[in-house]
Amino acid sequence: MGRVRQYIEVGDNKHWALFDSGARNTYVTKEVAANLPRFQLDTPNPVALGGKVHYVNEDCRLVCKIKGCEIRANVLVLDSIGEDDDGKPVEVLIGAITMQNWGIALFPEKEDVDMSNYPKEFVEFLTVKTQ
Repeated sequence: MGRVRQYIEVGDNKHWALFDSGARNTYVTKEVAANLPRFQLDTPNPVALGGKVHYVNEDCRLVCKIKGCEIRANVLVLDSIGEDDDGKPVEVLIGAITMQNWGIALFPEKEDVDMSNYPKEFVEFLTVKTQ
């Protein structure tokens, strides 16, 4: 597992993000979600995160930039994600699914993310003719 912290751009704002390969999903706080398209869930979903159980009542569509690369993801909205190791409030937690979908690799020793695998195009399948 790896963890990296840095700012990401959401619209015209910068938000403190934790990239955590040990977390499956991506989460944002209600403050970040305030300016994003949000959707109410039919049933609250319990999520264990940071030693606490949270109840997720809505999700939203996150469009952000990480090192200049546009990332789009469906994310879960929490009242609070928690604080990083230095006590700074985490506003966005980027989980493994989003990192895998967008080719984000972590370099925890450098406290940096690698976007060199960012997809230039998406190919879902290829039909090959056989002779």
